[in-house]
Amino acid sequence: MARCDDHADCASGFCRADHTCAPDDEADAATGGDDADPGVDASVGCVPDHDGTLTRDELVMAAGQMARFRVATDVPVDTAGTQGAGGARSWTFTAAASGDRDLALTLLAPAGQWWAAMFPTASYATRLSADSALLGVMRLDASGVALLGVVSPEAGVTRTELTYDPAVPIIPTPLAPSASWNVTSTVSGLASGVGAFYTERYQSRVDAIGDAATPFGTFPVRRIAVDLTRTVGAAVTTRRSFAFVSECYGTVATIASQDYESGSEFTDAAELWRLQP
Repeated sequence: MARCDDHADCASGFCRADHTCAPDDEADAATGGDDADPGVDASVGCVPDHDGTLTRDELVMAAGQMARFRVATDVPVDTAGTQGAGGARSWTFTAAASGDRDLALTLLAPAGQWWAAMFPTASYATRLSADSALLGVMRLDASGVALLGVVSPEAGVTRTELTYDPAVPIIPTPLAPSASWNVTSTVSGLASGVGAFYTERYQSRVDAIGDAATPFGTFPVRRIAVDLTRTVGAAVTTRRSFAFVSECYGTVATIASQDYESGSEFTDAAELWRLQP
């Protein structure tokens, strides 16, 4: 099938996220018919332009949206991928992993949630980990996606209600191929009903670009590497993670290391998430 880098490269006027031209019938389904704007993905209302910079218009997450992920914990991974021409990399996350399970994630609207008053600028909340029901409360605005806090799904004496000061940029926009950003945030509130106060330092950067193959399909991505240092009193914990982010589709895969990982690339993942149909 022909490779494309822009919708104009395709006779059908529709270039898929994996750089392949869609046939006419698929293009019509994706764009809403012959009279719709060419290249618009009706499912997300976004046109990926593959220009290397992720803009706010190419982040289309909103409360009520749902995505399905295949998730495995404590599994071997290949974070390095393979190097291609021009320095771009390819990563393959399509193989089955031990303990795979499927999770459907819905971006929860703040309205009506017990924690809504604590986060008046929140856009949505979403699950953060396969092994925990805790939710990350997110803000999506002109500056991108930022983490405002972490909460438990339910209120009560054992609730979690943690706020981050300042908010932590997760996907800042515009996100250029060489972007980097650091922030140290004070985390305070309740963790399982117990008072908590500690710091988290995030050192983040786009450290690679290329294509990531997931069960859903292959996407052009930039990889965001994050080094997290959590300091609770005298105890220091470190963890490394990668997020593979694509225009219009957001994060299509994530890998989190085991604690205290020291390698710039690693082969032992605490969690592996891949977008699936």
